[in-house]
Amino acid sequence: MKLRVRTRKLNRSLGGNIVIFILIALMSVFMLLPMVYTVSTAFKPISEIYVFPPHFFPHSPTLENFLQISLLFEGFWIPMSRYVFNTVFICTVVTLGHLLLSSLAAYPLARLNFTGRNFISSVVRLSLLFTTALMLIPQYIVMSKLQIINTYWAFILPQVQAALGLYLLQNFMLQIPEAMLEAARVDGAKEHQIYFNIVMPNIKPAWLTVMIFAFQTIWNSSGATISTTLVYDEKIKMISSLLSQVVAGGTARSGVGSVMGLILMTPPLILFICCQNQVIETMSTSGMKD
Repeated sequence: MKLRVRTRKLNRSLGGNIVIFILIALMSVFMLLPMVYTVSTAFKPISEIYVFPPHFFPHSPTLENFLQISLLFEGFWIPMSRYVFNTVFICTVVTLGHLLLSSLAAYPLARLNFTGRNFISSVVRLSLLFTTALMLIPQYIVMSKLQIINTYWAFILPQVQAALGLYLLQNFMLQIPEAMLEAARVDGAKEHQIYFNIVMPNIKPAWLTVMIFAFQTIWNSSGATISTTLVYDEKIKMISSLLSQVVAGGTARSGVGSVMGLILMTPPLILFICCQNQVIETMSTSGMKD
């Protein structure tokens, strides 16, 4: 006796597939255009940057902007290596610290029962409504009391305790089957072993996403906001703070500003591309059901 396997065909015509492909392609090109324009502007001479109508691609590509920025770096009284060290140190500490702190706080909120759990979760969700600008004055007062203004901690502490990572990780941890955790406890596993060996590997898409958000946040917010309100010493500022200084030079430095924009855009883009493949692969192979 043969069994007939029924296959369900997609209820979509070839024309529908073509339309969807065209729409996705148009959206991809639309989102890619700003990055392409940033790259092309970095190679434009100053005479083509403000031409009207603007040229999307340079007619006479040049490396003059890159040479000018190298001369500017030589003119700074703070060595360029100091800015690079500050950037690498602060971004690494903030990214890893935010991931560790958020995951350690999310685990008990998601998987343990204790008094005040629902209240704390509500406070975390409520804190997502407050914007960065609204928190500047309270942060300044707190950091002034702690005497950490104009230090590395002024960069690190506001970003490490961000609530978005905690919220995302908590929701992902809630999707882990309770039976899996109970089986580990029956086998004698401690809570820290369950956290490191079971929970964190199964929520890899979540903490990779949190890493991307944390890196992009500290990379983008350290240029103007933090550098002008909480940090005054040039020796502990990041590379992104140079962009505001270069752009402040006026029209003559517009080409150099485009190069700085290209430099600042590259690291977050590389991190996103590297983590994106792992996120997609993990999400497609880590489905769990009770």
